[in-house]
Amino acid sequence: MTKREMFNAIREEVIANAEMVAFIDRQIELLDKRKSTSRKPTKTQVENEGFRADILEYLTAVDAPKAIKELQQEIPSISELTNQRITHLLTALVKDGKVTREVVKRVPYFTIAH
Repeated sequence: MTKREMFNAIREEVIANAEMVAFIDRQIELLDKRKSTSRKPTKTQVENEGFRADILEYLTAVDAPKAIKELQQEIPSISELTNQRITHLLTALVKDGKVTREVVKRVPYFTIAH
């Protein structure tokens, strides 16, 4: 049960007490405010966006399936990154529908989505 659901359930139980209802409404309002404020991205998130753009640019130019090791060797900006981080970046691109993933003999290959 989320905080909002809990506050709404409590509100239904104490509906006769105006002071408690006002308090609960204020708490729900604060939850809405916290949720609506957009936070600026972290340094790592900004870096990751740049790496994703580099990967997309490379895959678009090559237009052939590439393994993570090949990407790591052929894209200078990601050559120092770990395989796990590159996998994370590629997984995000797959979820966004920008890249497709195909596994051949237990090795994932990535291509640009058409």
